Amino acid sequence: MAEMIRKVEYYYTTAANKPGEGTRLLDALRMAGVNLRAVHGFPSARKAQIDFVPADTAAFLAAAKNAKIKLSKPKTVFLIEGDDRMGAVGGVMARLAAAKINVTAVTGISAGMGRWGGILWVKPGDVNKAAAALGAM
Repeated sequence: MAEMIRKVEYYYTTAANKPGEGTRLLDALRMAGVNLRAVHGFPSARKAQIDFVPADTAAFLAAAKNAKIKLSKPKTVFLIEGDDRMGAVGGVMARLAAAKINVTAVTGISAGMGRWGGILWVKPGDVNKAAAALGAM
């Protein structure tokens, strides 16, 4: 099976870059029954940035508001799922390279049982062109 690539919304927040902050945020969402398709965290300007890709945006936004989690405006990311094979991430990136689109960031991971997934960012001005190049839904 070829990859299924979806153009989805994500939101980010910043938090202190110290032990337990990610757990605090994720626990608040879990306790509210929020399911995340992806979460990605990394250090940024002496803080930590945490990106959330919610399965249900309305439930996520309500839970974040209730937990006093300050979120960014919605942004766009590509969520990838497919059968695991050598070169899977490279094949997706090659389609963007052929369209002259620079990848801002990408994370790919084996999901086990012969599956892989990934999350891929491009600049906002390249989102529509990337969606066309990737055949994103």
